[in-house]
Amino acid sequence: MEAVKTLQQAIITFAEYENCRQFMTELRWSKGVTCPRCGSEHVTYLEKARVWKCYGKHASPKFSLKTGTVFEDSPIGLEKWLPVMWMLVNAKNGISSWEIHRSMGVTQKTAWFMLQRCRLALQDEKTGGKLSGEVKVDETFIGGKARNMHANVKERKLLSQGRGIENKEIVLGMVERGGKVRTMHVAKRSKPILQQQIREHVEVGAAIFTDDELKSYEGLSEFNHEVINHAVEYVRGNVHTNTMENFWALTKRALHGTYVSMEPFHLFKYLDEEAFRYNNRLGMDDGDRFRYTMRKVVGKRLTDAELIGKEGETKVPF
Repeated sequence: MEAVKTLQQAIITFAEYENCRQFMTELRWSKGVTCPRCGSEHVTYLEKARVWKCYGKHASPKFSLKTGTVFEDSPIGLEKWLPVMWMLVNAKNGISSWEIHRSMGVTQKTAWFMLQRCRLALQDEKTGGKLSGEVKVDETFIGGKARNMHANVKERKLLSQGRGIENKEIVLGMVERGGKVRTMHVAKRSKPILQQQIREHVEVGAAIFTDDELKSYEGLSEFNHEVINHAVEYVRGNVHTNTMENFWALTKRALHGTYVSMEPFHLFKYLDEEAFRYNNRLGMDDGDRFRYTMRKVVGKRLTDAELIGKEGETKVPF
């Protein structure tokens, strides 16, 4: 089918089920439809029921376009799922569940559920291996009221010890020069936690740049580690953490302006969303980014229990 290039075209095109079927079939089964449960090519399409029937010997012979994707078992039609995915991956500052609720004619709770499922498809599978070359590393705090965003003397003492501040969550990020960013939600800024993440995601021998405020970065001898003293300078040749700090500024703009508050349990999903848009901002138009994402919806599933998480979590205000 003809490539969809704008949100308006997406809404009009995917309002017809046959267009949804053609689009999803081309993405999922370019070499012919196969059963997502057993891989058999011996399948028949049942037009009235809008499902395929597999003649392999297993308990669930029928499957649909949603089977084996983040949309599985949802009563919501693809004519709503696909525009929601389009808006999520192409909205620079994110899109709230209330906006989806108003735009798509679903309840706010349903819209929130849809967005969380879509975010699952945005997660980085780390298939590109470890970061290499020059890698900027920086951590920051997410949450807290505006009047508390700047740490006072007591808080700076806690920060120097690698401890957090009440109502704020700690996130760590690293970005490769000319490459991708990776983010993670961490419990503390302690040396064991931060250095474990760096060793997990950065290739040995790479150059890593950090600021000198935190002592937790000391001892990374297997890397070419350089620090930048922000009290004196922000850039020294190629040594700086500005790229990572700019990413955090974009992330906080989305969190403050669009999402307002969230459970700490879900914070990593919003970080994945921002990292996805940053990593795919160049060399793609909106349509390319949407099609790339739709190829990632297969093989992922988010259950209600996984979505809700632990009860009684306190929301992080922004």
